[in-house]
Amino acid sequence: MTPGPPRVAIVIVTYNSAPVLGGCLASLPEGAKGVRLTDVVVADNASKDDSLAIAEQAAGLPVRPLQVGRNAGYAAAINAGVASLDLDDLDAVLVLNPDCRLRPGALAVLAAALDRPGTGIAVPRLVSTEGVLHHSLRRTPAVRRALAESLVGGRLAGRIGTLGEMVVDPARYERPGPADWATGAAMLVSATTLARLGPWDESFLLYSEETEYALRAADAGWTLWYEPAAVVEHIGGEAKTSPMLAALLTVNRVRLFRRRRGRVATAGFYLAVLLGEAMRAAAGRRTARASVVALLRPSRRLRALPG
Repeated sequence: MTPGPPRVAIVIVTYNSAPVLGGCLASLPEGAKGVRLTDVVVADNASKDDSLAIAEQAAGLPVRPLQVGRNAGYAAAINAGVASLDLDDLDAVLVLNPDCRLRPGALAVLAAALDRPGTGIAVPRLVSTEGVLHHSLRRTPAVRRALAESLVGGRLAGRIGTLGEMVVDPARYERPGPADWATGAAMLVSATTLARLGPWDESFLLYSEETEYALRAADAGWTLWYEPAAVVEHIGGEAKTSPMLAALLTVNRVRLFRRRRGRVATAGFYLAVLLGEAMRAAAGRRTARASVVALLRPSRRLRALPG
């Protein structure tokens, strides 16, 4: 990084985010203390509410509303926002969900983590608005992990050594260190990493795009670093209640695995995921029923997000 405060831009992706965007923007002055905040790009996926108006009215911030023109998905809006920036004049870009709020000084702590040799991405400790820890760290997807999570659930599998994909050990969230990947609500990516890796993969629409990006960064030699001293509040949780989004999340998990592994391993992963969703569908979970349909019937899979 250059001498002086790190030069950081923020890209916030919005879609009908008016209820939460104001709180996100209001947190940035304190959250960005210690860095030089050059731009706050609000990349809007054709919201029907007042998201863009809220962005335009934000005071005291270098906000630049950017209309993507359609509901193109999370990665597409990130790419549009990053493309509007001059990476040569930046040290890092924070990719941020609109339902996040930065705690004071969080951005400077994340920026300092990028000074570690080989670190390309830094992620914060995510908590609820009440301060409850979110289990945001993940291990690399594997057949045995998918099967374990299908049989006993992600949280229980995560308590058995490294069997689960989700990291649930509270002690792990108290210490900084590398992780395979992390949920993408708040990710600080170095400008060098962004330039070398290229765009985020827009084919996922929503979900798994952050997994693909983090694993692609690891393939290229970049470390994802977890920094618990940087705290970000995150509301989240829509995929737990929306059958459409739950199905998209489930299908994207299998799609990503197929891209990175062979046919035999992918078949095992698919069957393990299908088993888990079928078990939960049999118990009456609507989101699981939608996931089973999407897994079994490709014609029912979401190809574009609703406008």
